[in-house]
Amino acid sequence: MPAILSRRHSSREWPECLLEYLLVQRFSIASELAVVLVSTRNPLNIGAAARAAANFGFRDFRLVDPYDMAFREAVSAVGGVHVLQSARVFATVAEAVADCSLVVGTTASQRRVSQQPLDRPETAMKRIRAHPGRTALLFGSEKFGLSNDDMSFCHALVRIPTVPDTPSMNLGQAVAVCLYELVRAVQPEEEVPLRPFLFEGIEGVDAEQLTSMLRRVLEASGYTNRITATSTDRKIRRWIRRLRIGRRDAPLLLGILRQILWKFDKSD
Repeated sequence: MPAILSRRHSSREWPECLLEYLLVQRFSIASELAVVLVSTRNPLNIGAAARAAANFGFRDFRLVDPYDMAFREAVSAVGGVHVLQSARVFATVAEAVADCSLVVGTTASQRRVSQQPLDRPETAMKRIRAHPGRTALLFGSEKFGLSNDDMSFCHALVRIPTVPDTPSMNLGQAVAVCLYELVRAVQPEEEVPLRPFLFEGIEGVDAEQLTSMLRRVLEASGYTNRITATSTDRKIRRWIRRLRIGRRDAPLLLGILRQILWKFDKSD
């Protein structure tokens, strides 16, 4: 945390110091966060989401299997054309979040039983602000939202508190609400730790490698079978993310799992 927010500053210096800190913090957040839209159907909604991202200074815009490939021409991206034009398209969620060590998904469902922590926007965005690595913020399709498989890549979920009669928001509005909450100013009276603990989580590609390797170990041991592989994959994927495995720990765990597999293969 920058020393500019040290309590040693006089009250007259606070506004200037706080502004400097917020500018640095906003740039850092914007450069480390990817807005990811999954299976979006309407190009106008994609354009509105890109505009919202541009409004708050976010440029890393990613699309997973968009319904209409003509989205780059969406007229709704007023002021966000540069974000839309530079958007990257991926075939799967796994590919889209491969370089992210924290993935937060959004959901409007009030009936689905969540397998991940379910936060309000202010809590979820504090989680993102505190994370030192690259983060992905996932938004599902307008009609169905994120699937259970999509959510299995998430460390946490966020739900915007809406009334039960109309829980689902327009995609562009949901993106705007989340990003606004993310960049909201830190209040000067809040205690700011000068030396926060920086946890470097594993990136998505490493988490998937651990998921795949652990599934193979479980199959070899007889704990599970190929018939239930899809369900097992989701459970393992969620479990790996709940463990908060550090980047330095991933090679050790992979090495352990490879050794176990080698022993199983040798015994056969």
